[in-house]
Amino acid sequence: MTRLHLFDLDGTLLHGTSAPVEISRQLGLEAETVALDRAISSGLIGPPEYAAQVYELWSGLTDAHVTTAFEGAPWLASIREVWSEIRSRGEYCAVISLSPSFFVERLTGWGAHAAYGSRFPAVPFTEPVDPAGVLNAAAKVLIADRLCAEFGVRRADCVAYGDSLSDKDLFGVVPLSVAVNADRHLTGLATHSYAGKDLWDAYELVCGAR
Repeated sequence: MTRLHLFDLDGTLLHGTSAPVEISRQLGLEAETVALDRAISSGLIGPPEYAAQVYELWSGLTDAHVTTAFEGAPWLASIREVWSEIRSRGEYCAVISLSPSFFVERLTGWGAHAAYGSRFPAVPFTEPVDPAGVLNAAAKVLIADRLCAEFGVRRADCVAYGDSLSDKDLFGVVPLSVAVNADRHLTGLATHSYAGKDLWDAYELVCGAR
């Protein structure tokens, strides 16, 4: 039986930051989005409120801004190498993130079999963001189940990589998990913990486990 590796984005594949912060940096609105990240991390606001507020901040956002943010973001080292290795083993890798789909989906170009984010309108915005398309922790489990069905694997064949509260539900339903530069919300939940800037080292904690 093969395996499905499920990766969070913000704080996991991105070191010490989030996609919205990197996007907002291009508009000179980094501080405002860092404050929103703190608010959602502490539970003061939920994903729909967060999405609505960053949407308002990004009224002048263009695709060029998003491209610059993506290319200049502080990614962990070896992401593409890890995903290439996973593919070579006949296994699957996917990204599930609360960040905007227009940023997350770019990771399929790096080798992810699938990439899911909160559903935002195309950039530049001409339509409002639909709260129904904004993901939360529970949605990560639902998407993981859909991917299991698509790839012919079970929850028991999944490995989750994450760092925060939005990963808690997923960590609770899969047998193997790696807390990557994680905060207190995943304390005691993860099978393994990793602190550093190279995804290969985190992957090695589970690549030999069955």
